[in-house]
Amino acid sequence: MKRLDGKVAWVTGSSRGIGAAIARLFAQEGAKVAVHGRDTKALSAVQQEIESEGGKAIQVTGDVTRFADIEAMHCRIEAELGPIGILVANAGGSLSPPGPLEEITEEGWRASIEGNLTATFLTIKSVLPGMKERKTGRIITISSSAGRRPHPRSPIPYAAAKAGIQILTQDLAAQVGPFGIRVNCIAPETILTERNAQWISEEQQRALVDAHPIRRLGTPDDVARAALFLASEDAGWITGVVLDVTGGAVMV
Repeated sequence: MKRLDGKVAWVTGSSRGIGAAIARLFAQEGAKVAVHGRDTKALSAVQQEIESEGGKAIQVTGDVTRFADIEAMHCRIEAELGPIGILVANAGGSLSPPGPLEEITEEGWRASIEGNLTATFLTIKSVLPGMKERKTGRIITISSSAGRRPHPRSPIPYAAAKAGIQILTQDLAAQVGPFGIRVNCIAPETILTERNAQWISEEQQRALVDAHPIRRLGTPDDVARAALFLASEDAGWITGVVLDVTGGAVMV
């Protein structure tokens, strides 16, 4: 029996990178998966890959900073796949460059908070009532090593938003544990996604490798395997954890 047989999973921000890797692995482990993003061509590629391996997937598009959009996607997923049992709130990213705090624009600050912390909050807000009613659910949030320790490479608004996701996760875990709902967070370090492979030069990659006790950069599959563990019954007595997937670069 596969670890997620019979489960319905919604992975936000899953058109590529970490989210796509999580969606593919969850489908391989038996989940029916809703993939989400704004790039419909990329979403179709993920859906087709899942279906070519015998899995079940649908794609939904919408703005995860708008509750009305989230509710519409939620309704469609449950109408087509069934009640959502697993949410991976992965959508987000760095939306302002590193720099001195006084040079951060108000727009850059708000974009980072909205696109990461608010998006995570609103997506959870949508699925939580159904999970509480059914007395079961798995929620996985995605933070970052930027929210675990200060670093000059980390944009302050992004780091603040990701740190907020961590405490949101732990407060929620304490609140909803009695309803049979587990809530955990993954905080990756440098992950060599398609986007990062384009942005980070080979020389920079070699320098980053030296900062990790495990001498390589992370891959989307490294994060996906951590998410699978937290979503499965293997983690049945684990909640409120921030799991650092960092090759040893962060040890808290």
